[in-house]
Amino acid sequence: MTFILPRVYPITDAQLSALSHKDQVKRLIDAGAKLIQLRDKYAATRDFYQDAEAALRVARDQDVTLIINDRVDIALALKADGVHLGQTDLPAHAARRLLGDRAIIGLSTHNLEQVQVARQQPIDYIAFGPVFRTQTKEAPDPTTGLRTLKRVRHLTDLPLVAIGGISSENAPDVFAAGADAVATISSIVGEPEKIAENFHRIVPSAAI
Repeated sequence: MTFILPRVYPITDAQLSALSHKDQVKRLIDAGAKLIQLRDKYAATRDFYQDAEAALRVARDQDVTLIINDRVDIALALKADGVHLGQTDLPAHAARRLLGDRAIIGLSTHNLEQVQVARQQPIDYIAFGPVFRTQTKEAPDPTTGLRTLKRVRHLTDLPLVAIGGISSENAPDVFAAGADAVATISSIVGEPEKIAENFHRIVPSAAI
């Protein structure tokens, strides 16, 4: 059975928002999010675990899917809904063995060669980007642009998430290029007092 992604895929960032992951999850759920990824590149393992545990309780209460970025160990310990892997993280086949068949596993890709390899992995969706310039990675990969995103769409039938510099202004073009979903960080949680407003601003562009 093919995994179905919601059209808008928000990702938390504690540094950018100055909010705990739990508080971000609360605000995103109130805004209507159905799937959320917890991403933290800086917190100590114990701190991230405790914050993710609290966030997962909130998500469970609201029947919202919660995915952990990078940290297969934390996803496994918390029995989270899944994990999102980068190119230097634990290989997808190893994560699948640990997390089981029901876990959602996504994989970030940044060029066509990586997409070709990803097609052979035991994953549920592919993320591709950065489509546009992004400020949420210290050393971002080169921007791919919409033309390359279209090529990726023709390479795979897996659900395709576009990421990197996506906003309410350019999201319609991203969907037109073939993305099934858009993952956003700064355009939603970058203004913590406007999380719901920012989420709602992107949703209409996803309804095309």
